Amino acid sequence: MYAYKMSRVPELVICSFIVVSLLVIHFFSDLLRASLGGYYNQDVTLSQLVESQSSDYAWFLKLLVNCFGYSCVFVPGYLIYKYVGRVNYLERGNKTFLHKAINMCITGNSGYDQLDAGSSAADKERPAASTAAKRTSSQEAVQLLWCFGGLMISYLTWGVLQEKIMTQNYLNFTGQSAKFKDSQFLVFSNRLLAFLVSLAYLQWQPSPVRHRAPLYKYSYASFSNIMSAWFQYEALKFVNFPTQVLAKSCKIIPVMLMGKIMSKTKYESYEYVTALLISLGMIFFMSGSADSSKASGVTTLTGIFLLSMYMVFDSFTANWQGSLFKTYSMTPLQMMCGVNMFSSIFTGASLSMQGGFMDSLAFATEHPKFVFDMVVISVCSAVGQLFIYHTIDVFGPVVFTIIMTLRQAVAIMLSCFIYQHSISLLGIFGVLIVFVAIFLRVYCTQRLRAIRKRDEANKPKMAV
Repeated sequence: MYAYKMSRVPELVICSFIVVSLLVIHFFSDLLRASLGGYYNQDVTLSQLVESQSSDYAWFLKLLVNCFGYSCVFVPGYLIYKYVGRVNYLERGNKTFLHKAINMCITGNSGYDQLDAGSSAADKERPAASTAAKRTSSQEAVQLLWCFGGLMISYLTWGVLQEKIMTQNYLNFTGQSAKFKDSQFLVFSNRLLAFLVSLAYLQWQPSPVRHRAPLYKYSYASFSNIMSAWFQYEALKFVNFPTQVLAKSCKIIPVMLMGKIMSKTKYESYEYVTALLISLGMIFFMSGSADSSKASGVTTLTGIFLLSMYMVFDSFTANWQGSLFKTYSMTPLQMMCGVNMFSSIFTGASLSMQGGFMDSLAFATEHPKFVFDMVVISVCSAVGQLFIYHTIDVFGPVVFTIIMTLRQAVAIMLSCFIYQHSISLLGIFGVLIVFVAIFLRVYCTQRLRAIRKRDEANKPKMAV
């Protein structure tokens, strides 16, 4: 009996870490509420108090509060990680649910050896099955049209609704108009649906690929992913959608810098040239597409800063996911499921701490058109991710890049047509420079690969 009680001590300590951490974070959130003037009005949520501050700087307060909410996951997770390593909890014999869950998070080992062995056998058979199925030219054309149409429809709809939700007014049942302000709730709804879709897809697979990565590895990509999405939504309050779309084309530059820092990646000379051309085109576009309604110095600098932070976090996400693919060889759908799972946990914890759930749900009950737009944008985000992975799997990253570049050009034209954005000749010239640079980059990449394959084939074979 004594031995049984002692075996339960680590689990009690782990649970106490979670409870105490949440109580401490809740205490500091109450202090923050009091400092913002919400001590005497308990009906006002923390997110509403932040929104009541100066509109030019409310985003900074909101960012701090969001990160404070993410600590509800990071702090107990870090304490559990250190404690488990110190007491050798994973080496104990008691295989409880908590033990298996922590084992999956830290080591990636579920303890189901038979399932892993069966999955490993399926892994060996998968490449042969995938390479055996060859398609005819007509089937290739149908597949390409399917991928092109799916990516275009899902992401063009997503882009138009993204701008509508963050910039347009919604009418309630009494005819009063209001704007939706909590971009984190949109990130939560998008990531939750993407997690559920990818999880369902993985469950329905006839021969699942074995998953080897520790789950906590996804948390880094998840955090950078939700931060990039949050900065992207917030930027729409300060810059117009065409500026944001073209700024996304500049992701090549921070991705290259992040690759240099994280992976010591070497780049070809044409990659540096095209990166400079994209930067030049972006400068021309922003100089020739000033929006008079958002033209103050504060909002312009804020919009540029938010877009820059979006690109920094997004480039980290891409490089971190690339390193996970190389290390653990998971499938893209497993990556999608793991990242979106942690993204749902992070944003859900932050919204719960701020009271943003009730605030956003109250807005949804009063504005039915917002509910429709939110559901559609979440579906488009989830379906778009599936089309991304399918297109890269079938046709490779080059074809995917060309399709998404065309999508960006169409998105700019749609936004200008629907929301009446004005672009000067200098701005149009900047757009052309950006897209010419992207296509030049794709062409040079393909050309270099062809030359390397030809040189490899022409190498003289050594005599035996």
